[in-house]
Amino acid sequence: MADAPPNIDLHRLLKAAVDSGASDVHLKPGKPPVFRVNGALHVLTKHPPLTAQDMSAIARLVLDDRQIERYKQNHQIDLAYSVTGLGRFRLNVYQQRGTLAFAFRVIPYKVQSFVELHMPPILEKICQERRGMVLVTGATGSGKSTTLAAMIDYINNLRTEHIITIEDPIEFLLRDKLSLISQREIGFDTEDFASALRSAMRQDPDVILVGEMRDLETINTALMAAETGHLVFSTLHTTDVMETINRVLSFYQAHQQDQVRHQMAAALKAIVCQRLIARADGKGRVPAVEVLVTNARVREAIREYKKTPDIPDIMRQSFTTYGMQSFDMSLISLVQQNLVTVEEALENATNRGDLALRMKGVSGSDEATYTEYKEGDQTKKKPGGGGGAGTGGAFDDLLERFSG
Repeated sequence: MADAPPNIDLHRLLKAAVDSGASDVHLKPGKPPVFRVNGALHVLTKHPPLTAQDMSAIARLVLDDRQIERYKQNHQIDLAYSVTGLGRFRLNVYQQRGTLAFAFRVIPYKVQSFVELHMPPILEKICQERRGMVLVTGATGSGKSTTLAAMIDYINNLRTEHIITIEDPIEFLLRDKLSLISQREIGFDTEDFASALRSAMRQDPDVILVGEMRDLETINTALMAAETGHLVFSTLHTTDVMETINRVLSFYQAHQQDQVRHQMAAALKAIVCQRLIARADGKGRVPAVEVLVTNARVREAIREYKKTPDIPDIMRQSFTTYGMQSFDMSLISLVQQNLVTVEEALENATNRGDLALRMKGVSGSDEATYTEYKEGDQTKKKPGGGGGAGTGGAFDDLLERFSG
């Protein structure tokens, strides 16, 4: 691969991304670099279009010889890339139209707390579980890794445990505090999720984090680990609690699903689904969070497929006692805290019409539940604080300086 021409300074580009609060950087030949900030793409129009030679030079900078060979075999590779004094980045190198392309995800050095992330307090109680399965779900870029890092760090500060993480690649670097943490990277420390998870069972774990449940074998092993006395965290790319339950079941054939329902009902402790919503003050995004915590009613609804559709109602009716909440309940809370606008809440609502009526104070069949939620909400904080870097004029000024 060719030496780097003076057309691009990767580290300067990544610093600009971090300073501007970008979550991702996209590089491909024939186009200037592109930043994603608060969910929107911004083209650095004053930067020269990147060339194929630029792509080769970047590859030589970020990949070692072993990774280059893996890329040549698979035409894509995941890895982590660190820049001293700047930060860590999750990187996917892939081929498009026969040429190299790069997608960098910014990973903060600091693991944020639940309060800083504006997460509901029930997550602390979930982390106090000693066994079972906890699923954190959401679309790509919804903050699942950030939430999982906060959950592991909470346990790390709370009690002495052996925590094993299996990641592709390792994102947040977690330091031992009260707990002993072993972080394993797919393709570097271990071959794949399933084999690493099987091996983890022989490494005296208390807590296991599986970066993603991608296949049937990984799901089977994770359920077994949860059933045999371990606390297992993992993720799925699903948008809400109901889709998460259905997605797990979809990995199995019809004749197996009844047994899996019983396994899930016994092992599952919580499902946390999240979506990132633009903040009212323009300073980043804040999560809207749907939370299911298992109790007797939830376990029965998971076991019996005819009762599974009752789960959304159970969540709406169980805030005060169990800390459960729907997405729309979370959006109401964010509006009350002045963290998001009414318009943004309605745009992201599960049931836009229903939420609009509730915003206007029109009663529904479960209005008492929503009133109880509003009165019992303990997440209220002053606007500002947490939730990402500022944007707007400052962002435009930074890009102007970088591109000029």
